[in-house]
Amino acid sequence: MSTARLFFDPRLPIGPVNRRVFGSFVEHLGRAVYDGIYEPGHPSADERGFRTDVMELVTELGVSAVRYPGGNFVSGFRWEDSVGPRDERPTRLDLAWHSTESNQIGLHEFASWLESVGSELMLAVNLGTRGTLEALDLLEYSNRESGSALADRRIANGRTEAFDVRMWCLGNEMDGPWQLGHRSADDYGKLAAQTARAMRMFDPALEVVVCGSSSRHMPTFGEWERVVLSHSYDDVDYISCHAYYEEKNGDLGSFLASAVDMDAFIESVVATIDHVRAVKGSDHVVNISFDEWNVWYNDRFENVDKITGAQNWPVAPRLLEDSYSVADAVVVGNLLISLLKRADRVTSASLAQLVNVIAPIMTEPGGIAWRQTTFFPFALTSALAAGSALATRVESDSYDTETYGRVPVVDAVTTFDEATGRTSVFVVNRSQTETVSLAFDLTGLGAVTDARAQTLTDDDAYAANTLADPERVAMRPNDTLALTDAAGSIDLPPVSWTVITLQTAP
Repeated sequence: MSTARLFFDPRLPIGPVNRRVFGSFVEHLGRAVYDGIYEPGHPSADERGFRTDVMELVTELGVSAVRYPGGNFVSGFRWEDSVGPRDERPTRLDLAWHSTESNQIGLHEFASWLESVGSELMLAVNLGTRGTLEALDLLEYSNRESGSALADRRIANGRTEAFDVRMWCLGNEMDGPWQLGHRSADDYGKLAAQTARAMRMFDPALEVVVCGSSSRHMPTFGEWERVVLSHSYDDVDYISCHAYYEEKNGDLGSFLASAVDMDAFIESVVATIDHVRAVKGSDHVVNISFDEWNVWYNDRFENVDKITGAQNWPVAPRLLEDSYSVADAVVVGNLLISLLKRADRVTSASLAQLVNVIAPIMTEPGGIAWRQTTFFPFALTSALAAGSALATRVESDSYDTETYGRVPVVDAVTTFDEATGRTSVFVVNRSQTETVSLAFDLTGLGAVTDARAQTLTDDDAYAANTLADPERVAMRPNDTLALTDAAGSIDLPPVSWTVITLQTAP
């Protein structure tokens, strides 16, 4: 058994934990919407056709905001198709995912669903095949109370109150050659700045997200951010980051260290943001919206799931339906740790996606909905991370990886909520074989009245929850920890994610 030590102090905050960090993402892709959140014939469906069993799981997951409707889908989307009487909505071909879109779920229906699960709507506008005027039309339709053509159209379509969407994404992954309307950083930066300025003429208080790179490994990464922000810096509030990870060629050690890449991604983008700010002499601060992140077995999609063929345009096909293991969940938990480590600059994030498509929640048509392994670290981090993220130092052994070199075995972050007196420590053990005895110092907290830990692990790192066995993997029960002399310790099993909660007087 190896040992590790963890140090934190409530007097050393990184920044406040923004609830928007626990957002998610729903795209019109595969079975995310149809047969996912919406299945009118299901036994649990409400009068609107939404599955209430899915709604209960989304509420349990603790999703704060949802980015919608894409994703690659948005770059070919005509928002007008998705409003008005359903029997008059056109059926369209979705070029992004080679599928047929019925538009039976649109802005009104999705906003109603979000209100039922208590999440905020975050809208993306099409800057791929459309532009500033269409974005302004959607903004007026969504946010104007009444007294204009588009606001009155919304009212006629059954929604008296404005949707009052506060956060707007200026397109999606415009750096990617796969994107409809893909353009250079210079061309996109000019269009994004123009659109942001126009939208703020309607409402100066809107929060606007400009597209950053779709991956740290894009050949234009870094320069893309610099050029786009050189055009739009003072007109936007966020720049996006996207990152997906998967185990490749049986290299579990590198996969478990995926958060090392996310850490470097965040630091690079922060450095670029601040460089542009310095060059411009601006007082404005742009932060990061990490609005796509997850484990995604993209190699399997490209080689197995991808739909091609001019005659094949299925409705709600089974796409990107990855089955997640314990190892995948540990990586997801570690990626959440990375987001919280930069709580000062990562103030919005979206787990991609929410239901069926690379998702923590799975459904079977006419059947059950269940929690994937990745559900657990997200739900518990959303529930327990509050107040401020603290500077957290870990001393542990390290190990060699093929992809990232030598990396620490243990990674962690701590949050402290002064209002409730709760400290939460989120920690992973990346070792595949060794239990780690973790000791943590409590001198900065004062008297701890209760200490508990919950762990996600399994003897089989590839164990998963499936339709056949939906409860194969679950969190281990709450364990009470014994504390002595303002210190505590816990044994972290191999390939595990753990949250420790420490209670003091508020």
